[in-house]
Amino acid sequence: MRVPLQRRQLSLFPEYERVGPAELAPGLGRLRAALPRRLRLGTSSWSFPGWAGTVWDRAHTEDRLAREGLSAYAQHPLLRAVGLDRTYYAPLSAHALAAYAAQVPDDFRFVVKAHEACTLARFPLGPRGGPRPGAPNPRFLDAAYASEAVVGPFVEGLGAKGGALVFQFPPQEAEAGGAFAERLHRFLSGLPRGPCYAVEIRTAAWLSERYAAALSDAGAVHCLTVHPSMPDLATQARVAAAALSGPCVVRWMLRSGASYEAARERYRPFDRLVDEDPSTRFAVADLCLGAAGRRADTYVIANNKAEGSAPLTLLRLAEAIVSARAAAASSAS
Repeated sequence: MRVPLQRRQLSLFPEYERVGPAELAPGLGRLRAALPRRLRLGTSSWSFPGWAGTVWDRAHTEDRLAREGLSAYAQHPLLRAVGLDRTYYAPLSAHALAAYAAQVPDDFRFVVKAHEACTLARFPLGPRGGPRPGAPNPRFLDAAYASEAVVGPFVEGLGAKGGALVFQFPPQEAEAGGAFAERLHRFLSGLPRGPCYAVEIRTAAWLSERYAAALSDAGAVHCLTVHPSMPDLATQARVAAAALSGPCVVRWMLRSGASYEAARERYRPFDRLVDEDPSTRFAVADLCLGAAGRRADTYVIANNKAEGSAPLTLLRLAEAIVSARAAAASSAS
């Protein structure tokens, strides 16, 4: 069939064509069908040109993917969630969040990071600290600010597609763990009821049974994080057991001993697995199967800096979950 001139001309300028999904192997659909129904896997953001052929139909610029890639991302059989990280640096309006929600199917979920103003005791050093770097932050654990600037837009903009709202507390000079747990409890208790609130700490001294009890009493969950600043997942699960009875939220960020800067340079353009981490993969798989056993909503967000390519990390994780699930079923029969 002869291609109309207009279409042939457009094909010479792919930058004007829509971002499309990659052509995927049929086996991915069967793999997804074998996963626990309430498990949603996703990556930490989506604007990575190196995912061409894995998530995207071809190479696109980072800016184009940030603007237009989400709908193509959401067509990948395994990617039923995404981490929305830009909200950590500045909160988004309900209108902006609704625009994201409109690009994905009803079964898709967003795992959104809360504005850092809620979780930094002091203004950060450097440009993000504004005119007062290092000074005390009056919005730290301010439930009124979080409710208005973070929770309200999350609920209004995303609706049922809002999976979890993550309050990430970066490594910082720690106040006593007990004092932090009490302040955290007051903060969480002051937030509107309804959303899944997950707390991710990166100060190991704060991880305690008292911290877990504070979360549990306030109806929040501990976000299990793979990060050099924290103990391994098994230790977190044991110490924070009281705060793990609700939805399961896992963020697989960075292996022990690594730094984001070094991992970014080693792994970019994030198109292949460079440093596979099977021990973490099996630990996350166990958590997912445990959550499936109690029929809990489960979100696993992977970062490119975990192994080299977040979509491929999730593919290997999905295979591990299905394999372990089949083995358990076989042994039980």
